[in-house]
Amino acid sequence: MSMFRELFETIFAHREIATVVEVGVESGQVSSLYADLGATVHCVEPAPGDELRAVLTEDPRLNLAEGLSPVALGDLPVADLYVLDGDHNYAVVREELAWLMKNAPEAVIVLHDVLWPCGRRDFYYQPSPVPAEDTHPATKDGPTVWHDDITPAGFVGDGAYTVAQHAGGPRNGVLTAVEDALDGSGGGWRLAIVPAVFGFGVLVRKGAPGAAEIFEALRPLTSSPLLAAMENNRIALYTRVLQLQYEAKARTDDADRLAETVTAQQREIAGLRSELDRARAENATGRQELQRLREASAPPAVQDPELGEAVSHLGRALSARIRKNPGRSRPAR
Repeated sequence: MSMFRELFETIFAHREIATVVEVGVESGQVSSLYADLGATVHCVEPAPGDELRAVLTEDPRLNLAEGLSPVALGDLPVADLYVLDGDHNYAVVREELAWLMKNAPEAVIVLHDVLWPCGRRDFYYQPSPVPAEDTHPATKDGPTVWHDDITPAGFVGDGAYTVAQHAGGPRNGVLTAVEDALDGSGGGWRLAIVPAVFGFGVLVRKGAPGAAEIFEALRPLTSSPLLAAMENNRIALYTRVLQLQYEAKARTDDADRLAETVTAQQREIAGLRSELDRARAENATGRQELQRLREASAPPAVQDPELGEAVSHLGRALSARIRKNPGRSRPAR
């Protein structure tokens, strides 16, 4: 919301804004923006963290109202400007607008996220206070602009919120809630949308102080086809980035799993090599032991000098006889 500073400056320039009620507080930065423009700010947040509490405590212009909207609105003074950027679903926004149109009919109401992806699809912050009968079947996956269907590579909440499984249809989405509220008002209210950063909606009762001047000042933006085209292109690029981030994470996870597999296999190979070395060492030791046993069990060679001399003499005599009669035929029988 901080990028809408010039839009809030336009509203403050054409309407006296003494009190602001902000539903859905991020870091307190935007809350300070309203205070810088001269207003006392009441920040409605159901579960503020320690950092947000510290920011709001340090700035006396900012007042924390811990609770759920629209119930918490009744405990606060009627404001000149209400900024609705809390739970982005039909049930909550419809109840907020019903309360405001009845109890703060002169106020300027600003709504964020009136276009894609929340315009025609409910988002439910977790844990959701919305009764089950007022919700649509939801999923942890998120929408993508390419086909407005849900995908794990889309606009996901990572545990912060779930989204309706299907877009469109009755009682579904922020813009649908605004349109139904307008239909039920009898034509006394007017809505204008600046088509930037998911949609900046301004809702004011016709004839309220500064209403005509605010709409006229915003008209170059609310009626700009160029701005709408740029927002559509931004969303297309943004959702493409989300898809690439999802794919990159998936590849990183695959690479991590592969690295774990390789590491495990390397450990297994090292273990097998160690077993092989032990087996080789045991085999070598066994062969040495076997050789030692063979040598220990073999009978000693008998040495007989006279027998050896006789054999040598017989060999010499036989050789001499063969040389003396080399061609003599054997006698016939």
